[in-house]
Amino acid sequence: MKGSLLLAAFALMLILEGLLPFLSPQAWRNAFRRVIEMQDGQIRFIGLSSIIMGVVLLMVFR
Repeated sequence: MKGSLLLAAFALMLILEGLLPFLSPQAWRNAFRRVIEMQDGQIRFIGLSSIIMGVVLLMVFR
């Protein structure tokens, strides 16, 4: 059961990640240009914030 849940979560992540490049490739390119211009610390902060939000959401919905 846990394996199939993990696979479903991964599939959902792929769907969500694919929406922006599919719907608006130009906006996707612009977003990556902005990320490339960021400092390493800014990118790490975004990554850490994303991890914390994901953990909090998992705790809330479990």
